[in-house]
Amino acid sequence: MSQLRNSSRPATSWMRPVRGLLAAVAASVLLSGCGVVNNMIYKTTGDVMQGFSRNHTVPFLMQSDDLAMGCAMSEATAPLLMSFGRVTDEPDQLAVMLYLSAGGCADEQAREHELAALAALHAMNGNAAQDAMIRQKRAHTLASQRYFRAWQHFKAHYGDPAVGECPGFDDDMDEFIYMAGLLSGLQALNAQIQSTSSTGVPTNIGSIAARATSCLDNEKWWGAPMALRATVWAMIPGAQPEGENAFERLAIAGDQGEAAGVRLAHVFHALAAMNKGDEAMVRQVIRDHAESLETTPSNEEWRFVDALATDMIVAVSDRLWVENTGHRTPLGQLGSFWDDQPENVETMDLDDLL
Repeated sequence: MSQLRNSSRPATSWMRPVRGLLAAVAASVLLSGCGVVNNMIYKTTGDVMQGFSRNHTVPFLMQSDDLAMGCAMSEATAPLLMSFGRVTDEPDQLAVMLYLSAGGCADEQAREHELAALAALHAMNGNAAQDAMIRQKRAHTLASQRYFRAWQHFKAHYGDPAVGECPGFDDDMDEFIYMAGLLSGLQALNAQIQSTSSTGVPTNIGSIAARATSCLDNEKWWGAPMALRATVWAMIPGAQPEGENAFERLAIAGDQGEAAGVRLAHVFHALAAMNKGDEAMVRQVIRDHAESLETTPSNEEWRFVDALATDMIVAVSDRLWVENTGHRTPLGQLGSFWDDQPENVETMDLDDLL
């Protein structure tokens, strides 16, 4: 018996490393299995989040007129939603809206800094004006980078609009995001110019976006595609085709936007007029916008876009007011200006009644 017990010891000592190896293999299999399960969960979650955001969150937001909420949402959720591209398909279409909106947030900051600079200049405070201008250029740089990322995701989803044919659209939201992508390209170039520094945006991006607007139904989209195209004609020398008149097209597009309750074309018209240096035209666009707000309510499905247009028209008005008075457009006075002449009012001579 003692011999049997002694002979079993070598066998036991030999089995110990084998058991350790088996345990390590088992643990590895279990852990790798958890990784596979986790990846499946992440992928499913990512697909659900992308689909829900595209089909429900974006349409819900478009029915709201809370621009600040939309801005905060895009900046806060973009990293989360875009990170799902690590475990599933890149959410390129959703990224167009996220980065376009986030770029608008930076643009809004740039406009605030510009107003601060103009107010400082009006108050003869050179140092404050210079500091505000520096902050303005920094904000424009960030805006350009964000807009350009939207443009890159736009091309990844729809293809390069500089080559090939128009894409087929699944639904109205698909077509709207295509238009948003074109707008992001134009905005990226504009913000780069305003920043006075290069952010890598090609200088021909405006012409590419303008040509691609022909893929969109101008009547359906409130005249905005033609307004974008005409703005490029007005701002880029030699871009306007023979026989066309950019500002006539912008006026027609503005009427379409007013009738539809989505006045985005007014923004393009104002930008083109500012680039031309025609302040009288800028004022008239602002007046037309203000009058339209009184007579035509916002389109319920696209209230956010109309509110965005009004916000940008107010920004143009504020710029004029601050340059000339040191303060913004007074509340409730959009469409009026500091040097407006009072209307002639008929008066009665009381002496004639005596």
